[in-house]
Order: sequence, then C-alpha cells, then structure tokens
Amino acid sequence: MKKLLVLTSALLFAGSVFAENDPLWMRYPAISPNGATIAFTYKGDIYTVPVSGGKATQLTTHPAHDTRPVWSPNGSRIAFASDRNGNFDVFIMDKDGGVPKQLTTHSANEYPETFSNNNEILYSASIQQDAKDSQFPSGTFSQIYQVSTEGGRPVLFSSLAMQNLSVNKNGDKILYNDIKGYEDPWRKHHQSSITRDIWLCSLDKGRTFKKITTFRGEDRNPVWTADGNAFYYLTEEKGSFNIFKNDLTGKSDKQITQHTTHPVRFLTSDNNGKLCYSYDGEIYTVKEDSQPAKVNIQIVSDQTENDLIHRLMSSGATDIAVAPGGKEVAFIVRGDVYVTSVEYETTRQITDTPQQERNIDFSPDGRSLVYSAERGETWGIYQSCLVRKDDKYFTYAQEIKEEPLVVTDKTSFQPSYSPDGKEVAFLEDRTTLRVINLKSKQVRTVLDGKFNYSYSDGDQDYKWSPDSKWFLVEYIAIGGWNNKDIALVKADGSGEVTNLTESGYSDGNPKWVLDGKAMIWSSDRAGYRSHGSWGSQADTYIMFFDGEAYDKFRLSKEELALTEDKEKDEKKDDKDKSKDKKADKKKEDTKDDEKEKDKPVDPLKFDLENRKDRIIRLTINSSNLGDAVLTPKGDKLYYCAAFEKGYDLWERNFKENSTKLLIKGVGGGSMFADKKGENLFLVSGGKLKKVEIKDSKTKDIDFKAEFSYRPAKEREYIFNHTWRQVEDKFYDPTIHGIDWKGYKTAYNRFLPHINNNYDFQEMLSEMLGELNGSHTGARYRPSSSTPATACLGAFYDNKYDGDGLKIEEIIAKGPLTKADTQIKEGCIIEKINDTPIKKGVDYYPLLGGKAGKKVLLSVYNPTTGKRFEEQVKPISYGEQSNLLYKRWVENCRKKVDDLSGGKIGYVHVRGMNSESFREVYSELLGRCRNKEAVIVDTRHNGGGWLHDDLATLLSGKEYQRFEPRGQYIGSDPYNKWLKPSCVLVCEDNYSNAHGFPWVYKTLGIGKLIGAPVPGTMTAVWWETQIDPSLVFGIPQVGVKDMKGNYLENQELEPDIEIYNTPESQLKGEDHQLEEAVKVMLQTVNK
Repeated sequence: MKKLLVLTSALLFAGSVFAENDPLWMRYPAISPNGATIAFTYKGDIYTVPVSGGKATQLTTHPAHDTRPVWSPNGSRIAFASDRNGNFDVFIMDKDGGVPKQLTTHSANEYPETFSNNNEILYSASIQQDAKDSQFPSGTFSQIYQVSTEGGRPVLFSSLAMQNLSVNKNGDKILYNDIKGYEDPWRKHHQSSITRDIWLCSLDKGRTFKKITTFRGEDRNPVWTADGNAFYYLTEEKGSFNIFKNDLTGKSDKQITQHTTHPVRFLTSDNNGKLCYSYDGEIYTVKEDSQPAKVNIQIVSDQTENDLIHRLMSSGATDIAVAPGGKEVAFIVRGDVYVTSVEYETTRQITDTPQQERNIDFSPDGRSLVYSAERGETWGIYQSCLVRKDDKYFTYAQEIKEEPLVVTDKTSFQPSYSPDGKEVAFLEDRTTLRVINLKSKQVRTVLDGKFNYSYSDGDQDYKWSPDSKWFLVEYIAIGGWNNKDIALVKADGSGEVTNLTESGYSDGNPKWVLDGKAMIWSSDRAGYRSHGSWGSQADTYIMFFDGEAYDKFRLSKEELALTEDKEKDEKKDDKDKSKDKKADKKKEDTKDDEKEKDKPVDPLKFDLENRKDRIIRLTINSSNLGDAVLTPKGDKLYYCAAFEKGYDLWERNFKENSTKLLIKGVGGGSMFADKKGENLFLVSGGKLKKVEIKDSKTKDIDFKAEFSYRPAKEREYIFNHTWRQVEDKFYDPTIHGIDWKGYKTAYNRFLPHINNNYDFQEMLSEMLGELNGSHTGARYRPSSSTPATACLGAFYDNKYDGDGLKIEEIIAKGPLTKADTQIKEGCIIEKINDTPIKKGVDYYPLLGGKAGKKVLLSVYNPTTGKRFEEQVKPISYGEQSNLLYKRWVENCRKKVDDLSGGKIGYVHVRGMNSESFREVYSELLGRCRNKEAVIVDTRHNGGGWLHDDLATLLSGKEYQRFEPRGQYIGSDPYNKWLKPSCVLVCEDNYSNAHGFPWVYKTLGIGKLIGAPVPGTMTAVWWETQIDPSLVFGIPQVGVKDMKGNYLENQELEPDIEIYNTPESQLKGEDHQLEEAVKVMLQTVNK
C-alpha cells in the first residue's frame, strides 16, 4: 500500500511540473547590458535565458503578475513591475533572483521604464503633474518619477508624458516616444495625428526637446546605438512593425528587420549593438546587417493554474425565469443554467460547459427549459426537459435531458415558449424573429430582421400573445433607430405588421395585459428630456385593443364593484341552468386558477382603428423607469423608478387613485410576476429577489450553485466568442479587407501558453488591433482590496529638498480650503497623524486608505514661524482629478480673458454627455452672454453623443428682437448662440469629439483650430464577458458622410493647424488657445 501511495505522488508531481520546448507568448524581453542574458515575462513570472538559448531560469514564483523586466546599467539587478499588493508597483531583485525589494507604494499603477544610473530607476505613473504644466489633467498622461534602488521618496523627473525611455551612456540625453492621447496601444496600421513619434530630450538646465520622426503612423520604442550617435526604433512605415535605424536628425532611416504579418515588439539593446525583441510570441536577436536569430528556449515550471476549480456561487446571477407555479426559478451564473427552489437553497445545475448560456424561459407546463448557448461555431437554441413523469420540479428531478432545437450556421438566441407550449420563438442573426414548431420542427420567419437593429446582444424585445397567434415587438421600420415603435405582428409568418405607436418618441418594453385586450409599454413622450441627446425620463402607458376593456378600466371603484357583482350573479345563473346537475359539488368548488388552466384561450380580436384614442398614461410622474407589471385584474401597477439613488419599487392603485413607495433600493432589473400577481421576481446586483407585494417585503432567494471553473477552457471560449462577435457585428462587413479568419488561427495558438487575464487581455487586444479600428481592444479590471492612496488637494514644490511637504499651490475646493484653515501656500506639512515626513522618505503609505477619513496634519509656516495642527479630510484620486479639471478650465478661461481684454468667452466641453452640454449651455448663454465671440474647447474630449446638439446650439441666426417701449430685452432664437465662435481640437479628441468638430466644419459654422483629429466617429459596444473582469469593444455603427464615406479613419484637418510644444506646455503656455483668441479678435474687429 505504501508503494502505491509513493507511485501516486510521483504521478501527481509529474502532472504539475512540465517542460516546454517551444513556449509562446513570451513578452517584454530585455537583453542585459553585456549581451549575455535575456530577461522576459512568461505566464506572469520573470525568467532569464542565455542569449544563445537553452533552459530558462525562473526568477519569480509569486502568485501575482510580474512583468516588464529592466536591467541595471551594470547588469547586476533587474527592476520589474508586480501587482502583488493589488496594483502594479516597482520592485528590484538580483539578476539571479531572490527576494525582491519593493521600491514604490502609491496605489496608482507604477511601471519601470529604465535606470538613469545604477542607483536610480525612472518609472511611469499617473499621480500628479507639476503645478506649472498646462497639460490637460488626465490619467492618460502619466508622469516620469525617479526613485532610489533602496526605495524612499520618489522625485518627479518629468511632468511631460513620456514612454519607452532610453538614456544615453553619458546620462545627458533621453530618447522617448510621446503619447498624445488615448488610443489602444496594440492597434496596428493606423495613420493619424494620435500616433507616436520619437523625441530627443537634452537634460540640460532648461531641458530642450526635438521631434525626430515625422511618419504619420506609429514610431515607438527607441534605443541608442552603441556609439550614441543614432538610434534603433520600431515603426510601421513599411507595413508591420519592424526595426529601423535613424540618426538624430531623423533623415537617415534604414530598415533592419523585414518581418511581415505580425509586429515586432519590445525592442532593447545591449552595449555593443545587439538588439533583442519579441515577434509572434517568440524572442529574437539581431545585429545590424545580419539576419535575425530566434532564441530557442526551454521552460520547466510548475503548473500554477488548475484545469478544473470547483466553486460554490451564491451571487453573480444574471438572467432569470420563473416557473409557472412560482416555486422555482431558473437563472444564469457565469454562463451556466441553474434552477433553485424559491423557499430553500437547494440548487440544480442544468448545464455545465465552459461556453456561455443565456436567455432562459420555462415552458407553460414547467417541465421544460429553453435557452440559447454558444457552442461550436455559433449561438443555438437548446431545450432541457424533465424525463420522468413523477418529477415536478427541476430542482429535485432525477433525470433531465437536453436536446438541440435550433442549431444552424446562423446566430440564434433569445428563445421564448408560446403560451400554448407548442412553439418556440427566437431571434436569428439578432433581429429576425422566427418560430419553430416543437412537433414538426418546421421553422418560419415572422418578422424580417431589416426592421430592427441590434446594438448590444439581448436588446431586442418581443412578447407572445396569450392566444399564441401574435407578437408585440419593438420596431424601427426603416431608419427609426433612434425612436423605436411598438408593432403588432402576426405569428403565422404572413408578414402582417401594424405599427401600433407611430409616436416619433422612444417606445419599448411592450407587454400583453388583461388577457391580451391591451398592452402596456414604456415611452418618453411625456418625460423630461435630457438637455442634449442623452435620453429622457419615461412613463408606463396602456393601449387598449378592445373598447369594452377600455371602458371597464376607466370605471370608478364604486362602478367597478357594481359591475363585478352583476357578473357574479350572471355566472351563478349560468351554473344553475347547467344540464349537468349530477356534477360533484367538490368539482364545482375547484379553485379559480385550476379552472383557468383548463380553459381554452379564445383567439384575440383587435379594434385598432381608434387605438390611439384608447391610450392612458399609467404613471403619474416621469422617471428613470425600470420594468413595470400590471396585475391580472388591471387595478394596480408595480414599477421600478429611480428618482434619487437607485431603483425603488412603487405601487400605483388606479381605483384608489394613489401612488406609494413600497420598497427602497429593490434594483432595476426585469420583473416577473406569478400567475396571481402576488409576488414579483427579479435579479438585482447578482442576487435573486422575491417581492411579496401584500406585505411590501423583499426576500432574497438564496442559492448555492456548484460551478465548475475551467480557466483555460473559458479563455478559449472567450477568444472564439470575441472573434465571432467581430465577424458578426463589425461596422464594415469586409472587416477592412483583412484576413480575419487567418488571424484567428494565428492568435489561437497562443492560448495554451496563457494562464492569466493580463496576458489574455493583451493577446485579445493584439488580435483586435489587427482591425485597425477605433473603440476596440480588450480591458481587464482586476478586483483589488488595496487601500487607495488619498490626496490632500495640493501641489507640492518639487524643488524643495527638506523634511516635510512644501505646498506650492492649494487646489480650489480641496481639503485644505476650509474657511477657518491656517494652511497657506508656502507652508510645510511636517507630520501626518504624528508620523514625521522625513527628507527622502516615502510618505504615500501615510495616506493609504485615508480618503474620507480625518487625518491630523502638523504644519509649519516659514513666513510666520508658527507651528500648528489641523484636522483635514483627504479626498480620493478621482475627486482630486475632478478638481484639477476645474482648475485647468479656470486657467484657460483666465488666459482668454487676459488676452482678449474680456471680449472673448471660453467654454470647455468635457464629454459628449448631458452634464457637459448643460455646462456649455449655461456658460454660453450665461457668463458669455455679453461676450463678442466664444472659444469652444473640445480638446481631450473622450466622446459620447452631442454632435447635433452642440452644432445646433452654436449655429443660431438672429431673426427677431424683443423691444418693449424701445428697450432691448432679448432676441430669437433665445436658446442658441448668435455670435461668432471657433472650436479648439487636438489629437486626443475621440469618438463623438471627432464627430462634433466634423459637423461644425461641414456646416460652415466656424473655424477649427489646433491639431488634426483622428477619424474615430464610430459607435461602440463594450461587451462584458462571462468573466466579468474582462470586456472588449466592437466598433459597430459606422457613420458616413453624404458622399458615402465612413468617418472612421478619415482624419479631420483643422482650418488652422497649430501645436503645443513640450517646452511651452511645461512653462504653462497654450499656443493653441492663444491662436484661438487671436482669430476671434480678428473676427469681431472686422
């Protein structure tokens, strides 16, 4: 027996330690200064390997993600980034490994760039720029900090955003590539103003900057040649990224490598001109005028990720379906189908796949479940049924059988049983409504897909009628994407369609009520509209298809009671006259709901001619409306509405003419009622909830879902799903003419070599980057419990070298601006919570987790010589970022006032959303009302949807004046800007911030001033994956000009092209703004 145990242990060990002779997806290679060793990242750890190849040595083994190794100039140590504290910090270790030393502590991500010397490291982090820097305050523009290899207080090295720094041997010059704004770093082949260029920075007293490369595409990752007179870099000038050489004038380029298909990444160099880089997941070296050599690497390591992990899930639910009896509910967790008892925690797993299931529905008899699943090559419809007749519930069933219902080469999902249980409706290619007959398996089309558009999966809505012969559907007809209607469609496939609402407003969420004699739906026709194209408040309405039902609904409480009494008497008379007088009395007393079960549903009849005269608004106050449910009798409406924070459940009693709040914070998901209308069910915050209406109580439906987590299989599914989504939904059906299928094969081979979401996110982004499209790439959002570093709301003097923090500027409205504060600019903060801030000592840990909590500051005022203490409440990084934005806007406004003598107004458009539009509207027609012209600054705007609103606002033409008794009091149009304007733009305008300036220029409203704007006017859907920490973007709604050209990748040229230089930015100057003032003064002085 003992020998058997030993053998078993050996087999287990053999299964967990494995050797790879051809590892792939080796990233961030860095060659040592002497050219002997290469450090690189593989599966979240740092390895080294001889430059000649061979067996790699694993230097880090921590479960965290370790990446981006950087060699010290003498080759004795390696700096790297690790998230072992929740965010990426800079660590350093011996070149042979050992326990690494943490050098940085701020909660922002910090990544090593290079060593400035053997004892100091330059690293990037987005924390806070210099007080004089006029750069727009954004996390996109990180700073460069310097920290000792022994740790301590970081020093701001450069407020200017720099990437891929390379210091020359003398330490007096730096090569770097710039970053002008947002674009996915893994995007390929694009040429626009946003792409990176190579710059030379001379580290003299004043620091001078010289732009070296001018290619309109990507130039990045410079490294010095051995003699220091030239440099190597990566560029797409001749197709894919390759290594080029150039001199410091930028006029003598030479191609070094000739790779095709895939990009060269992560260029480094030793002291003798040997270059090291990554290509197609492998590592290569090359010397000028030689052929590249692949470094053959073998890796022996432990398998750190289990193939199968069993988890017990009690939250994370998404879709929900309620069984007809209301005693069990089906739901989705992490892409699998489960059913749980409403009263107990007992939970049954229905599907167990690494792929995704969604859109569940119970059959009318409760013995079948239908759902969609993405298996094989596409989405299909599947059905699971109870096999044994004596089983009543899925939760406790002894045997469940699954069968495919609709599996073709076309996407099919969102299934729904007909009320008679004979058919299942579903959506094909996301918008075509089709029906399959469960007996004959015949499939028919009910509504052609051209009458709808699916922006995000699951956004289409349709409902079977009670008699199973009709559908209510959302309907855009031709061109009505922005104002959906509700249509009535015949289910027999005849194509008969009646647009019921025809409102011009947004109508949605239709539901049959009152046994099919009416429908309720939501509409924004009476709601307050967003000041800008960002939605509006909505109400629930009812439309009657039957005049008698309409009349009955409008009866008063008294009239309804008399009518119901009369109906009861008539039913009693009918029973007395029954021929079957021998019927058992017990049978006569059968419950109403059992009678209803056996009662056949009469075919519906519609009186549609005067339907618009039979519309009633059911909600009293418009709101941000969630779902709504009308009781079977039609006497009460239950609806979710958000008036303040979160969605609350409300009850509208029509007979009492009352509205009351039932439950706070119930959530805004879809609601499902049981047959009697006594209980509502919904998903909120990943939890299943049951709302007992009578007692106004909310009860969690607890579940324990056994989930089989297969990390590698799940990543494989997400990879294939991502590829398919692009194939199905990318705005250009030719996918920009690329070999998208070929790229699937090319990137699929990396999957076995990836065991974490950082690498997986980069691999997905590399594949999506082949599209050369905006709004794409993958994002990984890891959860972190690390206490965030709080902010005191001040700029510190970066030249001060003593103990404490010397305040250079106090940020307006920050923690240090209390009315009774003694803290002033020039004061020195000596202690935080009695801990001294010593010279050279890192103080960030003293502010860890302190946002919103009082801290005690010990302060010294050098001017008065006084020391004092004050309690302040630090703010979060996000809160301070908002204050810095307001500071930037105010500085711009003051510059315009000063330069124009108060004649010219200024307003910045922060985002293309309602809040920003309100601010612009207020500024234009308020503060700027008596200005002679205005500068509308859209620089660094990330987009949204305001192009028409802003263009309309700025295109006003005066056509009449109001002058009672000769006094001018206003003009028409009163709600538009009537004077000259110009628009400031830059490389960092994105999405709708490209769209609005394009509209402004196309309509000839005024001049564009600044830098060219990349062509990114395309609408995106960012889709969350079954692993909710992963999302990716699909640019899917392309915008065309009137010549039929897509605006995507169509760069917008300003009327006046002007740039801000690094020197001017660091001095606080803004040449673009100055030029705008000059142009506006010339305009008003004509």
